[in-house]
Amino acid sequence: MKNGFSLFNVEKPIIGMIHCAGENRKEKLQRALEELTIYEEDGVDGAIIEDYHGNVFEVMDVLKSSRHSILKGVNLLSHPYASFEMAYDFEGGFVQFDSVQENTLDIDRFSQLRKKYPSIYVLGGIRFKYIEPSGKRLEEDIADGKKYSDIIVTTGEGTGIETPLDKLYSFRRYLSNFPFFVGAGVTINNLKEQLTITDGAIVGSYFKNDNKTHNYVDRRKVRSFMDSVRKIRNDIRNQ
Repeated sequence: MKNGFSLFNVEKPIIGMIHCAGENRKEKLQRALEELTIYEEDGVDGAIIEDYHGNVFEVMDVLKSSRHSILKGVNLLSHPYASFEMAYDFEGGFVQFDSVQENTLDIDRFSQLRKKYPSIYVLGGIRFKYIEPSGKRLEEDIADGKKYSDIIVTTGEGTGIETPLDKLYSFRRYLSNFPFFVGAGVTINNLKEQLTITDGAIVGSYFKNDNKTHNYVDRRKVRSFMDSVRKIRNDIRNQ
């Protein structure tokens, strides 16, 4: 069985989002490749290519055209089960499912895909933003998440909204040492608190100009954020 910690070679990995924003297919591809370059050059540990402002074909454009060595993952909001094949075909390391709660999954189909693509890691959302509650207790949701993913991810109420610390602590209590990422609302101001509880973070809107997903990635924000991450890693090593 895979261990989610083996996906990255660093402590407290940071994954940057590629939202496929732009006015047309050509611009979306150009912007996505530029964003991947920024992430790679400034030390972000992975990138999720997502059809948030695009579609499946535009995500494929990015994966097909990228020559970046940064670890890449796929999140197809419109066709989530196609994420596995796309990640595998273009040498991605992982997929993200915004929800792996049993009330949101075609369990048989999902399980078949995990068996078909055993090298692809799954970042699975539990009590994720905009997802309908399962009606189960938290420990039951988390038990499901551990069955269906290699890393569990949770968020607050929406994109760019800080994930409450008490929610993260509740997850951590039931997860014990299982890999656990925060998936939204991380900024340079709350980074240390969030990473004290979790094992890594997905960062999207914060890296953009004015914190808007349709805007360009701001290299200065990425650079200062990753400088702070490196300080946190150094502190951990020196403890």
